[in-house]
Amino acid sequence: MAYFLKKATLKGRTYLSICESFYQPSKKGTAHKTFKSLGSVETWKEKGISDPVSYFQQEVDSLNQQRKSEGIRQISDVSPNRFLGYFPLKSIMNKLNIKHYVDYFKITNDFEFDLYELLSSLIYARAVNPCSKYRTFHEVLPNLFENISYSYDQLLDGLSFIGNDYEKFVEIFNVQTNKIYGVDTAKTYFDCTNFYFEIDRENDFQRKGPSKENKKDPLVGLGLLLDADQIPIGMKMYPGNESEKPVLRNVIQELKDKNNITGRTIHVADKGLNCAQNIAFSRKNGDGYLFSKSVKGLPGTEKTWVLLDQDFKEMRDAKGTLLYRYKSCVGKFPYDVEFEGKKKTIMLTEKRLLTYNPTLAAKKKYEINRMVEKAKLMTASQTKRNEYGETGKYVSFTDEKGKKACVAINQDAIDKDLKFAGFNLLVTSEIEMPDVDIYQIYHNLWRIEESFKIMKSDLDARPVFLQKEETIKGHFLICYLTVLLERIFQFKVLENAYSTHDIFHFFKDFTVTKSETKYINTTTSSAFIIELSKKLRLPLTNYFLSETQIKSITNHKL
Repeated sequence: MAYFLKKATLKGRTYLSICESFYQPSKKGTAHKTFKSLGSVETWKEKGISDPVSYFQQEVDSLNQQRKSEGIRQISDVSPNRFLGYFPLKSIMNKLNIKHYVDYFKITNDFEFDLYELLSSLIYARAVNPCSKYRTFHEVLPNLFENISYSYDQLLDGLSFIGNDYEKFVEIFNVQTNKIYGVDTAKTYFDCTNFYFEIDRENDFQRKGPSKENKKDPLVGLGLLLDADQIPIGMKMYPGNESEKPVLRNVIQELKDKNNITGRTIHVADKGLNCAQNIAFSRKNGDGYLFSKSVKGLPGTEKTWVLLDQDFKEMRDAKGTLLYRYKSCVGKFPYDVEFEGKKKTIMLTEKRLLTYNPTLAAKKKYEINRMVEKAKLMTASQTKRNEYGETGKYVSFTDEKGKKACVAINQDAIDKDLKFAGFNLLVTSEIEMPDVDIYQIYHNLWRIEESFKIMKSDLDARPVFLQKEETIKGHFLICYLTVLLERIFQFKVLENAYSTHDIFHFFKDFTVTKSETKYINTTTSSAFIIELSKKLRLPLTNYFLSETQIKSITNHKL
């Protein structure tokens, strides 16, 4: 309501007070109460104020003006929006009881912040809005429902700490995931990638090497291991100039040692990691392997077998469309390996499964013909040799002494690539495994490629602004753990009924807005949200959400 100056006369003296008027429901009218007693007019005159009434009326006017200003809604620098889509990750973290084990680090470290709070909040922030650590601290973390009590400097210190011992944190999550959800290492999938940094100078960790994006910047390599259910169970970081092939052996051996895995595992990887030493390593450890092999690099007799149009079986879908053709053989094949510093040829019995995919063949032939046309145009214009790039494999360069250099289309190379387009060869130690199972197991390798895609796109893993090796490792650990929790949610909770795209879309888009009394849910409805709401019995589709309902969501136990 308003303030006013009240005057009352008692025993010949005039007393002043500032009163506040307000609406009283019981009286259904206006009432007032004393806000401030001022004493008598006579006393204030004795103190030197000639007109106390006018003097205190100015204070009343100031109070009313202040109240009026407070009644006008001002623009706030605090967003009313709150991220809510990360609640499944929080629930899984609680179920895994990660806090119990992370808190042990407090015993030997004088942290002035809660390490688990830092770790968990960075995972949630990475899932809902991946961005730089500075923006994460100032723009994302304040909009989570979990309040944080650490500073930006403490964030960087904590990130450095967990990065320095990132393998211990991976181990904590591995052990607890195995304990709560189970880990199937009967088959393990492995692949590597790298992340480039837009920096000028190399260091011991960020080194120049072959980039997946054909960049010339320093790189950091990352190897990822998945179990049979495509749940991440291992991560290894290494300098970008190191070969990926030994990483497979190192990571698998370390993981088996740390997690006491003594059973036989089948290592599945693409042709980039297929080498004699990796195959020999698998056999030596009593494990198996399933790799792809380049058809074009096979010996002549095996190429003849590939092109023989006999013994093929067909796999078709429900509509009768041809998916792929396949045939297999079992035999002994030579491998040159290094043993005690000397090269040695060993013969290994393995199954070789040849597949022909007509869709892949059409795609490959299109790419080949496109490069050939480009090579022809470059040849006609006498383009310099170093400008051909990949198309150079379809060109012959003749540079005889004393004669002008000659550039011609290499038709033999073109015919060879066209002839083998669509073929793929899988080699495995599992000679008793059915052909279709071999094909399906290998093609599950796309899950690991999807995990890298999640890191590079959905989680924006390439950190441009981090420089210290420990902080970079801490950053990638956060990305890895976010992928791990998403995979557990996808495969163990939702039973692979929804795509990764749907899940990350939900993480990022499910937000609510704080109003005067409730939260408003304006998230765009989708089949995923509707079905998830029914499955978890949560009010995810409500427009209005009370504090109680918000708590039921953020504290939900999967």
